[in-house]
Amino acid sequence: MSQGVAITGIGIISAIGNNVAENFASLISEKIGISKISQIDTIHKNDIMVGEIAMQNKELEALLNLNSDAYSRTPMIGIIAAQEAITNAGISDINDCATGLISGTTVGGMDKTEQYFYDYFEGNSHWNHITGLSAGDSSKKIADYLGLKESFVTTISTACSSAANAIMQGAKMIKSGELDRVIVGGTDAMSKFTINGFKTLMIQSDTFNAPFDNNRKGLNLGEAAGYLVLESDKIIARDNKKVLAYIKGYGNANDAYHQTASSEQGDGAVLAMEKALKVAELSPESIDYVNAHGTATPNNDLSEGRALLRIFGDKVPEFSSTKAFTGHTLAAAGGIEAVFSVLALQNNIIYPNLNFKTPMIEFNLQPEIKLKQKELKTVLSNSFGFGGNCSTLIFSKEA
Repeated sequence: MSQGVAITGIGIISAIGNNVAENFASLISEKIGISKISQIDTIHKNDIMVGEIAMQNKELEALLNLNSDAYSRTPMIGIIAAQEAITNAGISDINDCATGLISGTTVGGMDKTEQYFYDYFEGNSHWNHITGLSAGDSSKKIADYLGLKESFVTTISTACSSAANAIMQGAKMIKSGELDRVIVGGTDAMSKFTINGFKTLMIQSDTFNAPFDNNRKGLNLGEAAGYLVLESDKIIARDNKKVLAYIKGYGNANDAYHQTASSEQGDGAVLAMEKALKVAELSPESIDYVNAHGTATPNNDLSEGRALLRIFGDKVPEFSSTKAFTGHTLAAAGGIEAVFSVLALQNNIIYPNLNFKTPMIEFNLQPEIKLKQKELKTVLSNSFGFGGNCSTLIFSKEA
């Protein structure tokens, strides 16, 4: 029997809330976080819609007691989510066992680097933000703020599957005995670079995103951070810990189909789901709910839909995408949707796939469009990234 990895804490900040409770309240009341751009000065601010975190950088700095302009936005929102996860796990001494941090990001310190890029030629006054561009810098800042000492800290940057891969790697390290505890997830803030990049790809929507709808126009970029605390059986027994859920299975695959598009037949997604089911020692019939990647782009939803049909046949379980609430939060997506998956298990609910009206012409699949009560034992969550990097996590109430 596959040994699950215990989840003892969760934390999140997104466009629909600054903590777990606020996010859950928004999900069950259908309160969305999508709006016009307000916090970034860009020529595209009236052309697209995004999922912004309400707090401005000055508010984040005050909340975290940081000096003005010391950190970029990505590590700040990451700290908030990671801190909540640690508190939720009831951890008073983060260094009382072998503890690590595995954080996914793509933006890193880009929001500040792009702000001060041209100052680089004039002097060193903002050198901390030039050197803070790298993805790893944000993970180091989060680890330092949390007080991790002599610990394992690393960064995963595999586009939109980054946080899911961070969770997978953390689970493997708990299983192997390399760590007793690991904080896993991801964080990404909005930046001009990502706005411009996705604008160039012509996959951003000027209205609310509609996953799996035949008339979907593209994604809404979002920013968020989501983290889980994973702990070993030894620590669960030592501290008599409450377990929120278990990571039962995980899988990663790369279809190598295209730099920015998934295989039209969902080859990478199929491989990732097959691997996760194998690790979990579960059959497709055992999955109660699928938290789909569902970006609302023409390519992704077609690819993922076909992959679901290849895995589940004519018995596809209830599925929905929560990106209509938060926007597509890039590297953080797998982290915040892991939090949503745990909450779904705890509360036995399936989230609504907002804005869906017209089924896709390519197949007969329809997501859940209303909040639904259902006894859940397992939730499968997909996260697919550029370059064909596809990841699947399976969450369960039982180890």
